[in-house]
Amino acid sequence: MTFPQRFKVLITLTMCAALITPLLAGGVSAKANAPEPHGSQDDSANRNTRKMSRDLEETAKNAVSKGKGNSVTRVIIQLRQTSLSDNDLQDKLGRHGAKLKNRFSHIPVLTADVPVSRLDEMSQDDDIAYISPDRPVVSHGHVETTVAAGEDDARTEVSGFTSLNGTGVGIAVLDSGIDDTHNLIKASYGRPGVVYSKTYTGIPANRDYFGHGTHVASLLAGNPNFKSNYYAGLAYESKIISLGVLDGSGAGFSSNVIAALDWCIANKAAYNIRVINMSLGTPAVDSYKDDPLCLAARRAYNAGIVVVVAAGNRGKSASGQKVYGGIDSPAIEPSVITVGATNTFGTDTRSDDQITSYSSRGPTRGFYTDASGIKHYDNLIKPDMVAPGNKLIGATSPSSVGKLNSLVTLYPTLKVGLSTTYDQMMYMSGTSMSAPVVSGIAAMMIEANSSLTPGMVKAILMYTAQPIRNVNTLEQGAGQVNAEAAVRIAGWVRTDAASYSQGSWMLNYWDETHQYNYIQTTGERLDWGRGVVTNYCFLYGSDLMTRWQGMYAQNRLLADATSVSNNVIVRNVNLVTSNVSNTAGVLVTTGVLLSDGTLFTSGVLLSDGVLLSDGVLLSDGVLISDGVLVGDGGLVGDGALVSDGVLVGDSTLGEPGAAMQPAP
Repeated sequence: MTFPQRFKVLITLTMCAALITPLLAGGVSAKANAPEPHGSQDDSANRNTRKMSRDLEETAKNAVSKGKGNSVTRVIIQLRQTSLSDNDLQDKLGRHGAKLKNRFSHIPVLTADVPVSRLDEMSQDDDIAYISPDRPVVSHGHVETTVAAGEDDARTEVSGFTSLNGTGVGIAVLDSGIDDTHNLIKASYGRPGVVYSKTYTGIPANRDYFGHGTHVASLLAGNPNFKSNYYAGLAYESKIISLGVLDGSGAGFSSNVIAALDWCIANKAAYNIRVINMSLGTPAVDSYKDDPLCLAARRAYNAGIVVVVAAGNRGKSASGQKVYGGIDSPAIEPSVITVGATNTFGTDTRSDDQITSYSSRGPTRGFYTDASGIKHYDNLIKPDMVAPGNKLIGATSPSSVGKLNSLVTLYPTLKVGLSTTYDQMMYMSGTSMSAPVVSGIAAMMIEANSSLTPGMVKAILMYTAQPIRNVNTLEQGAGQVNAEAAVRIAGWVRTDAASYSQGSWMLNYWDETHQYNYIQTTGERLDWGRGVVTNYCFLYGSDLMTRWQGMYAQNRLLADATSVSNNVIVRNVNLVTSNVSNTAGVLVTTGVLLSDGTLFTSGVLLSDGVLLSDGVLLSDGVLISDGVLVGDGGLVGDGALVSDGVLVGDSTLGEPGAAMQPAP
């Protein structure tokens, strides 16, 4: 299908700044369900929402209908009143038949066991903001049997341009644990290795019975002296903190992850924890404003920690069909760096790189339900960026003497070569592998300049990312991570930049001739996308790197730089300088800029902004053509249709069903 000339007009439209005006026949206004500004996490009190998640409501309803109302379920409760003592809190819970299980020091949530028949009355308590189940979380390693031949190696991202290796930077790995007996992992001269281990699953703290966490850690901090430097980690002199939140089958609970994040906040200074890697997640149900994992991740971000999360492996159905809207929690959270996966096909050049079929695509599909029963979907642009994640080789953890982990036991073809137990290597694919690539680069950036805020790290990574040709924004975000450019700019930022006023020059160096819009490496030119994604659109301009932007400040989000007012997405002039534009917005790039290219890859975007019913699905079973907000660069609300960049109608999206599972 080719584009008629009138479709090409859409390319020049400015979705992010499009004026939403009445366009319906007879002068009737089109009323938009526009997204709210997202500057505050704790605004649920102002939104008149139901205080219990939909899946927990269904659990309670089904149990009561089957006469099992007295059965007990583990829930996560978000508190409005955080000054209650433990005794007062237990008394309050006891009045609802509940028992306190755990309360966290730096995150205003608790876990409790509650009879399902009492959940509704508990949700009416004024001191309780929201109740959700203690949802299971799983790793995002993907056992892929149809990958292209060859070995993708993330280490080509950093070789040959810098001596930075993460020295002194603490990276917390929330996973299935790390087996520090493997020769690629264990500490050596000049390499601290795993400096602290803690478990939340009952597995010994320095072991990994599943095998996922050890593989992830080796991508971060593998010893360069192991097997002639072929498997060196990206930040091999960083300090790794192992927090085991997944068990021997790669499964755990949200409460484990929250406890580990709470520990990271409390112990940030002791271990200089500046980066958290979470190659795990759970299907998104709640809006990020209510999701307890998102709340916990935001608290870590506000504490000054870069939080990197795998997007998930829900990019295709069991039949191989492309699926949108499969971003998992906590990857739906705006403050985190959400990472999708690319396949480099075993080459060092980037011209052949593509998004893997399994990598989760946006938009985010968490929602809240208002008092009238209307669902309000987040519909944020995610992932934020992508990184190599297909067939990466890392350490195989021995679960006990003479034995290997359960992943290799179940899938012996993952093993690479024949080695001793403590030298055995394995392939893994997935966004789980992409996340530590970005985490390692973030650690190198922080080593280059320890004054960087989490927002600056994220902005630099997105600005310098390379857009992949003919891949849409909901698949790649700002593009594929560009380590050399990101680390260079990190080193140019003044160490006192965080104290500057809005618009102050913040770099020690900048090449005004080329403005460093690209780098030349591995025999090819890598163009920077030069854009920063902000929830529904993106900002664009060299001022994003040369001058201090208020959105980089501690406790600020990049997304705070844009907001919705009277159905128009506008820049916050107090957080962004006037030379930064939000008027460039298309869905697909040609591989040069985030802001260039044509609309969608298959040519099915009509001028009214509706995708044809060509079998493209959201992960909750809704066809994109049924009212997902697609403009010429992002998403603008909850089911509204866009015509030439103008909102013209509204449709109700279907009920979310079971989330798509990754192909086996």
